[in-house]
Amino acid sequence: MSIKFERVDVSLKKQVIDAMRKAIVEGSFVPGQKLVERELCQWFDVSRSLMREVLQQLEAEALITIVPFRGPMVSEIQLDEAKSIYAVRQALEALAGAGCAQFASESDIAALQANLALIAQCKDGTDHKTLVNAKNEFYNVLLNACGNPVVKEILTGLNNRINSLRRLSMGQPGRLTDTVQELQAIIEAIGNRDAQLASQLCAEHVGKAANIALQVMAEQTNDKEAGSTHEATIPQ
Repeated sequence: MSIKFERVDVSLKKQVIDAMRKAIVEGSFVPGQKLVERELCQWFDVSRSLMREVLQQLEAEALITIVPFRGPMVSEIQLDEAKSIYAVRQALEALAGAGCAQFASESDIAALQANLALIAQCKDGTDHKTLVNAKNEFYNVLLNACGNPVVKEILTGLNNRINSLRRLSMGQPGRLTDTVQELQAIIEAIGNRDAQLASQLCAEHVGKAANIALQVMAEQTNDKEAGSTHEATIPQ
């Protein structure tokens, strides 16, 4: 079975890049998964040369890693890298929140509220794809309205890795309810044109998400290390 693309106004290469990026971001391809070039060519019905160009682009976006003599695999975010991503995200989203309080139009604020309603409809957070997409739309509005194109550019570049981390934090029990409350407070601060409070609340929101995701990652790392130790001590 192969995927057929219908948009003739977009290059085939871009369509394949977009499809693979979406599959990685949404978790259809999981971190650490080996990607077999021949199977990808069959799935997307493209030549090997085009697929190699696609893989090179995704490697440049840090979504895949091409391992010498082994081929491509979906990139895994390590704990130290995740800490750095959250630190950058926290600083820049604080700037974005302050900018929105200054520059967002009433229609921007209404769009933030509408997207928050979509996030809230994701119930217990088990539908990760819908939830990640809804939160992405919220941040699209926030970044477009913040009046700082550099902040938007950097956070957009980090977005794919942010989404991978977001699945860790948003998947934890009770996090969705807290997220809705935190984002509602941010919207209210923006609507009141309180740049300082909006900045503070954005930083706090990212900080809480970071604490959860980093704790999950640390536990997963410990489990892997414990498993490796256990396997090494099994009598032969």
